[in-house]
Amino acid sequence: MISIKILLTMEVLVFKTTVSTPENVKMLKPLLDSSAGRGRWNFALDDCDKILRIQSSRTYAQIAIQMLMDKGFKCIELED
Repeated sequence: MISIKILLTMEVLVFKTTVSTPENVKMLKPLLDSSAGRGRWNFALDDCDKILRIQSSRTYAQIAIQMLMDKGFKCIELED
């Protein structure tokens, strides 16, 4: 029997956002959970850029940006 392991490359996407309150985060939680996975994203609301980090092998930056924009927030990917 041949065993094949598929390694998924996990990357961390980092965004500057206008999400500013825990209530905003609560509203976005179902969307982010369904696209990135539970526990694979977080906001740093105490940061001046209101940073969103997503750890995922399947969420694309443009999808995350569009999800936030559809809810009325600005979202810009920060490059390395």
